[in-house]
Amino acid sequence: MIYIEKFLQSIQEKLLNEQTWIEVGQDAIKIILILVLAAIFVKIAKSSIAKIFVVRSKAPLRISERREATLLKLMQNVTTYIVYFLAIMMILDMFMDIRTIIAGAGIVGLAVGFGAQSLVKDIISGFFIIFEDQFSVGDYVRINQAEGTVEEIGLRITKIKSWTGELHIFPNGSIVEVTNFSIHNSLAIVDISIAYEGDIQEAEKVITEFLETLPERYPDMVKTPELLGVQMLGASEVVLRVIAETKPMKHMPIARALRKELKTCLDAHGIEIPFPRMVMYTRNEKQNEVI
Repeated sequence: MIYIEKFLQSIQEKLLNEQTWIEVGQDAIKIILILVLAAIFVKIAKSSIAKIFVVRSKAPLRISERREATLLKLMQNVTTYIVYFLAIMMILDMFMDIRTIIAGAGIVGLAVGFGAQSLVKDIISGFFIIFEDQFSVGDYVRINQAEGTVEEIGLRITKIKSWTGELHIFPNGSIVEVTNFSIHNSLAIVDISIAYEGDIQEAEKVITEFLETLPERYPDMVKTPELLGVQMLGASEVVLRVIAETKPMKHMPIARALRKELKTCLDAHGIEIPFPRMVMYTRNEKQNEVI
């Protein structure tokens, strides 16, 4: 009881000591000042890095825009990590000898290393994703079961935003299979149906001539669309297939535009696009009578 009373008395004396509160106030001001300066430095550094990449984009020798966007995000993230790590070290140095922390880092690192294997795996995987240019910021990719646009590639995680708005976050070490849709040109495939009563050769001629006029109106088309010919003989229609090579990930809007344009063209030339039909037969009971 005597030791407890002495301990409580010492705490009370410190709390009532004016010098103690002055030191606490000074330390609090220093911590706030360090964090504010770190935030300002990070903001300036990010802005400077962005300006460097803007200037670099005007150089005669440059890397691809995909690569530049990825490296820009990565360098900004790394800068943020380094600055705030140094700020935390400065704050800790106010309360303890930082050299003691560094000296004990080897023992602590050995202990933490066993529990940080996944973190190391994520960082190594992230390095190879960037080094091998597997995908970049802005690419449309499929990773595992998620599909969307790459929002950010960090040393530890990758963020994918789907077209419906969901944000998928993957540790880099968990990325096993990647499908990148943004590297090569895409292919728009459109099937158009013609009635059996129609003139197929005339329809092919009209469509072929019409396709020649499309690239000048649709910049996303890499070259003139091509009519492959009869794709299928359906129950009530002959199906013709048209393909168009487009810029990466532009095949869906181009396919929609092609369907509209082809429908308008065929209507203008009086070529019928068939619709489902039902034929009804009336049974004559008298013909089935047994004589």
